Parts: sequence; structure tokens; C-alpha cells
Amino acid sequence: MIGTRPRTRLLLSTGDRLEVAGTIEDVEKPLQNAVRSSPGTLAWLTDADSGASVCVNPAHVVLLAPAPDEPGA
Repeated sequence: MIGTRPRTRLLLSTGDRLEVAGTIEDVEKPLQNAVRSSPGTLAWLTDADSGASVCVNPAHVVLLAPAPDEPGA
């Protein structure tokens, strides 16, 4: 879709899904940086819907995938 920003869906080990702003590559970088830092470091990402900052424990991320084009899909 023209004018839409890329979104990435994270599947967490809890079964929860989270859509964040950015391409898979954009989201992968802060997750990897958090893993390389001291234990307990969280990755700061941006919620795709609200624009709010969210912290994610990279150890709980099971899957990264492009989010579907339609909201709620």
C-alpha cells in the first residue's frame, strides 16, 4: 500500500503478538544489540499503532515476520 509504514510482527514466547514500526531489519538490530549487552537489557521499539515506546526482552522473541497489510489481520 502506498503511504503505509513498514511494520514487523513479533511473536513472543508467551504467545502474545506485538506489531512494531519498522522493517524486519530495523527491528532485528535493537534486539541483537540488547542480546549482546549485559543480561536483562531490553530492546526499545515503537508500537506500530500507538507510536508509544515499548521494551521487549529479546530472549522472549520467537519469530519476526512482516505484519499483514490490513490492520487486525
